[in-house]
Amino acid sequence: MEITRRALISSGGLTLLGLGTIPKFLVRTACAETAGARKKILIAIFQRGAVDGLSMVVPHAEPVYYTVRPSIAIPRPRQGNEAGAIDLDGFFGLHPALRPLLPLWEERRLAIVHACGSPDSSRSHFDAQDYMETGTPAIKNTPDGWLNRVLGAKRDSSPAQFRAVAMGPVLPRALRGEIPCLALSNIADFDIRSGGGTVNAKRGFEALYERGVQDLLHGTGRETFEAVKMLKAADPLRYQPANGAKYPRGRLGDSLKQIAQLIKAEVGLEIAFADPGGWDTHVAQGNAQGQLANLLQNLAQGLHALARDLGDRIADVVILTMSEFGRTLQENGNRGTDHGHATVMLVTGGPVQGGKVYGRWPGLGREQLFEGRDLEVTTDFRNLFAEVAVRHLGTPASTPLFPGFALTPSRFPGTIA
Repeated sequence: MEITRRALISSGGLTLLGLGTIPKFLVRTACAETAGARKKILIAIFQRGAVDGLSMVVPHAEPVYYTVRPSIAIPRPRQGNEAGAIDLDGFFGLHPALRPLLPLWEERRLAIVHACGSPDSSRSHFDAQDYMETGTPAIKNTPDGWLNRVLGAKRDSSPAQFRAVAMGPVLPRALRGEIPCLALSNIADFDIRSGGGTVNAKRGFEALYERGVQDLLHGTGRETFEAVKMLKAADPLRYQPANGAKYPRGRLGDSLKQIAQLIKAEVGLEIAFADPGGWDTHVAQGNAQGQLANLLQNLAQGLHALARDLGDRIADVVILTMSEFGRTLQENGNRGTDHGHATVMLVTGGPVQGGKVYGRWPGLGREQLFEGRDLEVTTDFRNLFAEVAVRHLGTPASTPLFPGFALTPSRFPGTIA
C-alpha cells in the first residue's frame, strides 16, 4: 500500500498538509492549558460568493438606497414592523434576519466595519477570493495564505496537534503555506485514505508504524494516531452544547458546533476557518424574507449559539466574518444584485469593542460611488485583519503579514481593545 505525501482522511475526515515535511504539530504534546494560559483563538467565517453588505447592515438614512432598490430594499425601522431594519444608531440598521445578534450589539461585543474590502477593482469571484485569502490584492502568485503567515509569526516550541483547523474537505487558500494545517469535515468520522484506498484508523496507523514503513508516516505514525484518539476522546457524537445553545442545521451550524467542541477539548486550537457558500445573489435576492434573509438568519443563529455554548471561554475568542466583495447598489432586472466592491465585515467576541459601526461612510450619491455603481472601499481589509492578528492573536506588528503592505496600528479600525 503506497502512502502519498498527503495523508487524506476521507471526505468526512482529516487532511494533513505541509510543504514536504511531516506536520510538526502532530508531535504528542500536553495540550491541556491552565485557565491563566489559555490560547487566544480566531474563528474566521468566509461568506464566499460576495455578501450584500448594503442589506446586511442597512444605511436606512440614505434615501437613494430605497430609490434604486424598489423590490429588495429592507424597510426603514418602524416600531411594530418586524420586516424593517433593526435600528442601531439612527443611520444604520441590522437586517431583520440578524436579530439574534442584537444582544451581542447591546452588550458591546459586536462591532461592524462597513465599506470594507479590497482596493483591487476585480469583480471576479476567483481572483478576489484569492487576493483576500493571500492578503495580496492584485497579486496572483503569492504562495501562502495570510492566516498561515500569522501562524508562522508565532512559532511555538511545543506546538499543538490542532493549531489551525478548517471545517471542510479542502484546506482554504488562507491556511496554505509552510505551517501545516488541518482540514476536517467531521470530527466524528475518521478513516485514513491512502493512495490505494481507505484504511481503519487504528489498524492503518498502528500497522504502518510497527512495520516501519519508509514514507511520510514513518517515525510519526503513533503520534498521528494519538492525535486522532485525542479527537475521539472528545466524544463528538454525544456532545451537548452548553447554556441551551441551539445551532442551526446545515453546513455553518455544524462547523461552528464542531469548532466549539475543539475549543472545549483544549487541543491547542488557535485558528478555525468556516466556509459557508451561497452568497452570490444575482437572482431573487429577496428583502426581509427570501434567499439572503435565510442565509443571514443561519449566520446569526450560528454566532448566537456559539457565543452561548462557549460561555466564559468566549473571552479568549474573536469571530471575524469576511467576503471577497459586496454587491451593486442598484438591483438588477432579476431582483438580485451583481458583483460590487465594498461590503460589511463583523467582529465579535470577548475583547471586541462593539456597539459601533466602524469605518468612514463614503455615501451613496452617484459621485460618491465606486465607478458610479458600487459602495466605495474606505477600510482596506488588510487593516482589519491585521488588527485582529496583532491585538488579539499577539502577532508582532513588525511581521510582514501582508507583503508590500506595512502594518500601521494607527490605521486599524479600532474594533479590538
